[in-house]
Amino acid sequence: MPLTYKALNRRPIVFLRLTGTNLKTFKEIIDKIRTEWNREIEKKKKRHGRTSNLANLEDKVLALLLYYRTYVTHEFIGYLVGLHNSNICRLFKKLEPMLAKKVTIKKDRSLTAEEVLKIIADVTEQPTQRPTKKQKRYYSGKKKRHTIKTEIIVKSNGEIISVSRSAPGRKHDFRIRKEGKPLPGFTERYVDSGYQGLQKLASKVTLPFKGSKKRPLTPEQKKHNHKLARFRVKVENKIRELKIFKILKEVYRNFQKKNNMRFNIIAGIVNLKSGF
Repeated sequence: MPLTYKALNRRPIVFLRLTGTNLKTFKEIIDKIRTEWNREIEKKKKRHGRTSNLANLEDKVLALLLYYRTYVTHEFIGYLVGLHNSNICRLFKKLEPMLAKKVTIKKDRSLTAEEVLKIIADVTEQPTQRPTKKQKRYYSGKKKRHTIKTEIIVKSNGEIISVSRSAPGRKHDFRIRKEGKPLPGFTERYVDSGYQGLQKLASKVTLPFKGSKKRPLTPEQKKHNHKLARFRVKVENKIRELKIFKILKEVYRNFQKKNNMRFNIIAGIVNLKSGF
C-alpha cells in the first residue's frame, strides 16, 4: 500500500519521523504553495490524463519531504508512493522551484537594531562526490575529502536569517564571509576561530582565544571561550536541525547547482518548525 498523507496524518509521531516536520508545519507549507501550484501547474494542463497515485498536493509534497529526509534514490521514493521514478523526477522539478519561492530564507532589508542585536555565524560542510573537473577546489584539508560549504547566520533567538551560496570545500570560512552578503553594521557578531581576521573588517566581533603549548590560555580566557561556546551552541543546534534531513548530511550526489536551493528550502522549513 503506497504511503499517503491521508494515512500518515493519523499518526503524527510517525509522520514527524518520516518527513522531519510535524503536521502543523506541513500544513503551513501546503498553504504557502497551494495557490501558485493550482495557478501555474493545474490550470496550465492542456488535458487531464490518468489519475496519478499522488492525486493531491499533500501527497506530492510528502514525497519530496521523504526524499529530503531519507535521501534515497528516486526509484526508492517511487516504490514507496506507487509512482515510476521518471515521474518522481519530473514532479520534483516542478515542486522544488515553487518551494524555493515560498518556503526559503530571503534577505530582509527591514531588520533593525532591536530585532537583530546579536547574530551568530558558522559554516557547515557536507561531503560530496569527487568532481570530474577542478577537484582541488572541492578538497577540504580539514575533512580530508571533497566537500561543499555553506554559511548560515542565526539570530540570538534561533531564527535563521541568512544562508550563503554553496562554496567549494577548499574555500576558507573567512573568505566565504567576505564574499557573502554584508551583515548589519549595528549587530554584535559571535563567530568561531575559522573567522580569524573578521575583527579587522568589522566592529563588534567576538572570537575565541587560541592557546598554544608555549602560551596556554589564562583562566579568564578559558572563561571567555566557555561563555562564547555556550552562546554559539544555538547555531550548532540549528545545523543539527538542518542535518536531520539526510540530503544535507550524507554524500551529496546530485548536481551541485541545486544544493543551495535545497539548503534554503530546508532552512525555511526549520524556521517554520520553530515558529518563525
